[in-house]
Amino acid sequence: MTIALLEALTFGLGRLADAADSAGHDLVLLTGDRSVYRHELASVGDRVRVVDIDTTDVDACERALRAEPGLAGLIGSTDTWAIPGADLARRLGLPGPAPEAVRALRDKGVVRARLREHGLSRSGPLDPVTASVFPLIVKDSAGTSSRAVWLCRTPAERDAALLAAVGVPLKGHLVAEPYFEGPLYSAETITWAGRTRLLGMLSRHLSPEPVRREEASAFPVAFPAEEAAELAAWIGRVLAAAGHERGFAHTEFVLTAGGPEVVEVNARIGGALVGEALCRGLGTNVYDAMAQVALGVRPGLLDDAVGPGVASAFVALYPRVAGVLEGWTGLDRLPHLPGAPRWYPTASPGDVLEHLADQRSCTGLVFAEGPTAELALHRAFAAAGGVTPVVMAREPSAAVS
Repeated sequence: MTIALLEALTFGLGRLADAADSAGHDLVLLTGDRSVYRHELASVGDRVRVVDIDTTDVDACERALRAEPGLAGLIGSTDTWAIPGADLARRLGLPGPAPEAVRALRDKGVVRARLREHGLSRSGPLDPVTASVFPLIVKDSAGTSSRAVWLCRTPAERDAALLAAVGVPLKGHLVAEPYFEGPLYSAETITWAGRTRLLGMLSRHLSPEPVRREEASAFPVAFPAEEAAELAAWIGRVLAAAGHERGFAHTEFVLTAGGPEVVEVNARIGGALVGEALCRGLGTNVYDAMAQVALGVRPGLLDDAVGPGVASAFVALYPRVAGVLEGWTGLDRLPHLPGAPRWYPTASPGDVLEHLADQRSCTGLVFAEGPTAELALHRAFAAAGGVTPVVMAREPSAAVS
């Protein structure tokens, strides 16, 4: 029997291969660019079989999946392939979320309208052309990796953002919302049959305005018991209102002076090294739950006792200038630093790095452990501070949003 992946997040293939094996299944990855997974594929050996195919061609993917012997489940764990994955699961008669629910979750404007209707946000979606609430966020309704997101603090900045958006290919359409101010977190959850379990909170550290690029994260954040219980109940209501029915969710929210405000709901496990942080923090392979959900089985993670494991944090390394990546200095120093820091590259020498305002220019992540998320973050920052991307400078692209 086989579990198939329609593309995947950059990291986590090894953990998912272990999960598939535990469930008695093989794992096959359909991808249009296997270089995205170079780090993971280098370590999984023959535990993941790769099918090279144009994954934007849904009909071709259907034919390839129908040719797989004993196909039992399909996972579409990325934002871009969530809707095609749900559609394919329905075509093939496999367990999966309702495609209409996934379409709604992929539209940030629809989600915000639902949250407002249920009293879970003080604002619904705003018209980006006429909105007069400042500061304001203008963004792609189906955007990913912080692409096509503009912080507008004045009407002039809003007009400039609208002009810049004309030259940016959008995955959806432009929407706007108030800029909710305060520290940013994400709630990591698992849902099944109307029940949601909060697995923990991840801190998210951003660069200064106006770019607000993601720089670092740590897990699990230690909220006071009463506040943690309130947030757990709140995230359950949020996901129910948004229409999330099953599986992992990674919900970004700002803890404002007036309470939590959702930034976006992602119906998947968190990207970057969030999955690895969950595994270590909870002391279990959380990807077992991903495999179980794909097979239509109630995930054990919903009920099982977990942790305490080890806290962890990761820091993203970006180039200071646009150009061609030549490599990194300082990686040899990592084994000598506290926190057992590890290096997870997201780019390779020879790659052109030009989108400096978002995660596309990230060259790699330094991951470290600690007895608490705070101490793990200190160790990750200390380790990352000695690693430098070496870039041969060139003029950046005009499309940096």
